Amino acid sequence: MTTGGFSSKQLLEEEQILKLPSLTNSDAVEIGEIATTLGNQRKVPIAIQVRIGDWIVFHASLHGSKPENDWWINRKVAVVKLKQHSTMYERVSAEERGVDWHKENNVQDETHAIHGGALPLITDEGFKGILIVSGLPQVEDHLFAVEVLTEFLARKGEEL
Repeated sequence: MTTGGFSSKQLLEEEQILKLPSLTNSDAVEIGEIATTLGNQRKVPIAIQVRIGDWIVFHASLHGSKPENDWWINRKVAVVKLKQHSTMYERVSAEERGVDWHKENNVQDETHAIHGGALPLITDEGFKGILIVSGLPQVEDHLFAVEVLTEFLARKGEEL
């Protein structure tokens, strides 16, 4: 199993726990900077992107990442934009239901990747953006992104 033993229920709950108080340009940059700092400390070969809507507000390609990470990022973004859920949720949900996700959504794997690492950025106003991590195995990409948002939320809690 390549999906880390997650359940779709658990991943939906995670999205609610990771709800953001806001998503401004400054917030998006701070999220990206947290990811960059953690990635550099751990020497992981990842690319990181933070989007608000279609706007790429933050992008970093850390040491060891490759140009194809951007291809993966774009395919993961397409999934989150389509469904407004994490790529890991979409993959696990399809596996649990025994369906071909791409066929069910009438899209191709070449344009839509249901591989962990892209999380929706949700505020009280709804779906606002996406945090994407690419370069590690999908469970690690997902967990890294969750850790980044958890750290961001902890910092925001301290400011309140």
